Amino acid sequence: MKSKQPLVERVFHGVFFTCGMMAVAFAVGITVYLVISGLPAIAKVGPVEFLLGQTWNPGKEQFGILPFILTSVYGTLGALVLGLPLGLLTALFLSKYAGRRSGRVIRSAVELLAGIPSVVYGLVGMIVLVPAIQAAFSLSSGATLLAAILVLTVMILPYIVNVSTTALDAVPREYEEGSLALGATETETYFKVSLHAARSGVATAIIQGVGRALGEAMAIIMVAGNVANMPGLFESVRFLTTAIVSEMSYASYGSLHREALFSIALVLFVFIILVNVALNLIARKKED
Repeated sequence: MKSKQPLVERVFHGVFFTCGMMAVAFAVGITVYLVISGLPAIAKVGPVEFLLGQTWNPGKEQFGILPFILTSVYGTLGALVLGLPLGLLTALFLSKYAGRRSGRVIRSAVELLAGIPSVVYGLVGMIVLVPAIQAAFSLSSGATLLAAILVLTVMILPYIVNVSTTALDAVPREYEEGSLALGATETETYFKVSLHAARSGVATAIIQGVGRALGEAMAIIMVAGNVANMPGLFESVRFLTTAIVSEMSYASYGSLHREALFSIALVLFVFIILVNVALNLIARKKED
């Protein structure tokens, strides 16, 4: 048995290394493909006109995606503003306050939210939320940026709650006991010590939430109106993702229109990378 152990270890080492290299290869392949497919349209239209233009009209070959960029940014920030406090407070309750029975019920509900397909969120939002917003604010249509923000808030909650709860559970009990021994209350200890110690996990939760919000398409296209307007809270809008989904099916192969849609995908990809890098740098800086 002992003579076979090194061989077994080498085999598993090779398997793990291969899996890791495959993940890297997939990431590199996607990056290269998006760059090759997305740069031609940006070069033809012009980077300034493409990124800062406010008119999207494929029939006249006008491809300005500033409304899509701002809508995606505002929608993601709005979802984080609403979802992050709610998610962190829920995670604190689950990790530090909840009893066994109540904690089990809430965890089950959070897991259920994570497992619901995007199209179901969009369907419920279209049937319930959109008419409610239309009636509440006397709008001609309730399919607005506000509806998209509310749907995204619910969709990113499971990611923030689950990751933050795991990070809070991993905080050494000695940190909290030391804080309590110095006279701090439990609330002060959990907010100032536990959350601070779990900040890297919270940053990971934010990254996952941002990625989910930026990358969502199916639910958003059902509640946001899918109109290429400059973003307004009560305006029908179009996100970067919904622009690709709504027009890719009829964009002709080899046309500038289709190339521009790949360019939108490239811009979205760069956005997600920049957000991940920025949040990771902030988390590491705080740890230092």
